[in-house]
Amino acid sequence: MKKGSEILVKIEKTEFPSIGIGREGERTIYVKNSFPGQIIKGKVKRKKADYAEVKMLEVEEKADYEIEAKCPVFGICGGCSSQNLTYEKQLELLGQEVKELFNKANVTTGEYEGVTGSEFQWEYRNKMEFTFGDMEKGGELTLGMHMKNKSFGIINVDKCQIVDEDFRKIISLTIEYFRKQNLPYYKVMKREGYLRHLVIRKAKNTGEILVNLVTTTQIDFDLTEYKEIIKNADYKGKIVSILHTENNSFSDAVIPEKVNLLYGKDYIQEELLGLQFKISPFSFFQTNTKGAEGLYSIVREYMGNSDNKVVFDLYCGTGTIGQIVAPKAKKVIGIELIEEAVEAAKENAKLNGLNNCKFLAGDVAEIIKTIKDKPDIIILDPPRSGVHPKALEYVIKFNAKEIIYVSCNPKTLVNDLKVLLSEGYKIIKTRVKDMFPNTPHAETVVKLIKE
Repeated sequence: MKKGSEILVKIEKTEFPSIGIGREGERTIYVKNSFPGQIIKGKVKRKKADYAEVKMLEVEEKADYEIEAKCPVFGICGGCSSQNLTYEKQLELLGQEVKELFNKANVTTGEYEGVTGSEFQWEYRNKMEFTFGDMEKGGELTLGMHMKNKSFGIINVDKCQIVDEDFRKIISLTIEYFRKQNLPYYKVMKREGYLRHLVIRKAKNTGEILVNLVTTTQIDFDLTEYKEIIKNADYKGKIVSILHTENNSFSDAVIPEKVNLLYGKDYIQEELLGLQFKISPFSFFQTNTKGAEGLYSIVREYMGNSDNKVVFDLYCGTGTIGQIVAPKAKKVIGIELIEEAVEAAKENAKLNGLNNCKFLAGDVAEIIKTIKDKPDIIILDPPRSGVHPKALEYVIKFNAKEIIYVSCNPKTLVNDLKVLLSEGYKIIKTRVKDMFPNTPHAETVVKLIKE
């Protein structure tokens, strides 16, 4: 085996996140987004004495449980990775992968409550970010997702199955319009072009839709006609916001250097478990609304009777979890690094008449030092990298009786749990919540108490 060579490998099992594992002699082979029973043809990306990482080129032989994918561009689009499995099989593998992470780390799950699936497998996304480009050099303009195994190819996703028909209609109207205008898309390497991204957000419970076109300022183009086309189309929901974001940064991310309001208001409003939330174009909000209701219900259930208790919501974002548990708490203190998110949290708390919530902006590891209140319950919902070690030190010093850890990355979760276990905490129960059907990602909720 050499780096760059092609090999066949039979996948025996998976580890999180949907990384298939096979063998060649004594060497373990890892193949991303592959499943037990498949025979994979792949290219060796990295080779060590005891393992190799292989990039999948094609599935030579399917597993006997595979099904026909619903999306016509599945396997070409770089979005979904497991539409070829029944939803039951997706949840089965997800549960096995998370439990295996705990076992490998020698961390107990306590009472393992299994995997709670998403209410909807299809059309569940409330936000998507699409990119302008082409499928091949010099080809016609496309709008959609990055293609698998291609550095710059973009495939149209106007039939995407994880968003609803309003998203699909807006994508179709947008690409049809801009193909006629003969405007260049932005080329990252050359740093030239005009069309960059299209971001769509839809509040699933209220039906409000926000459309945000992202371009450079390299061309002065009048967007009035585009705005009218989007505004006047028929939707199941309702267009309440059309924005134009100017972004000249060299990064391929959506950077809001200047945001112009073309129509309506600059936010949408969503309802979640009886509370109202304003969602701005760039604020964080769980991308599966019904899934979020399920996730936050688990957190509320794990808190039990929290009357007259002080709750810390660390890495609180726009304060969604904190506000949902606030009616059952004496006081909620939320901390978040992003100032805009904290301002949104304050505004949402006011909107919901919650007077027992306080939100602070800053690095959790620093702000946590300045708080005089002592928490009874700490809710941890960190980014994928986990809780910062310094912040975890202060979490431990607070000596809270209960910790509820919500993690989007069980790999960093088990590392943080080891630290908490070593400091006298005990894991009571664990549940996996699938928020992102047809992908390898999930949320894991763990309840700990101080012994």
